[in-house]
Amino acid sequence: MSATIPPLGPPPERADDAALLQLGPAEDSPCLRADAARNRARLLEAAALLVEKHGAAGLTMEAVATAASVGKGTVFRRFGDRTGLLTALLDHSEKKFQAAFLSGPPPLGPGAPPEERLRAFGLALLRRTKDELDLQLAAEPTSPDRRYTVPARRLLHGHVVLLLRQAVPDGDADLLAHALMAQLNPGLIHHLTRQRGMPVERLETAWSDLVTRVVVGAGDARGCGADPVC
Repeated sequence: MSATIPPLGPPPERADDAALLQLGPAEDSPCLRADAARNRARLLEAAALLVEKHGAAGLTMEAVATAASVGKGTVFRRFGDRTGLLTALLDHSEKKFQAAFLSGPPPLGPGAPPEERLRAFGLALLRRTKDELDLQLAAEPTSPDRRYTVPARRLLHGHVVLLLRQAVPDGDADLLAHALMAQLNPGLIHHLTRQRGMPVERLETAWSDLVTRVVVGAGDARGCGADPVC
């Protein structure tokens, strides 16, 4: 089965900004002075380069300050702490991904059948997580109280629930979504790709197969066979 990854492409020009969620506290970017916005972008660029060269473990407030040629206090004032810095780095990527599946072109965005959108969603999220794995692992909530309640994660889960309700109307969409999303967890992807050496292409093929089995299996249970509109 093909596991071609749909390109995310640039964010839509008229993405529904009100629907996009941030990973961290509400950002004051609309009110930032131009010089403050430039400084913030420079700090994030320096941080991204550090992660690319040394991994998330090498990202410290002191290292970012040195790389950006600013005082350490500037980094702390802008991001609060290391967790705030990691969150800010992920925030831009998260918003771009949200815009793609909420209002981007199909099959990731609206306009494709729900099964195709589910498949495209998982493939895109797998590739994004692989590319940002160190960063995502470092920002992963450690408290069980927060693991499934982070706003961005709730949005991803809710999107899968919505597609499952369309593709498998008789199924328990909430629990099925948790089962599907477990395969896209950064910790599992780390274990499979780095500890067990699996190529990401194998994970992509498995995701496509899982989506097909969930949707077609539900249709078989209703006596619909492979009829997608049953």
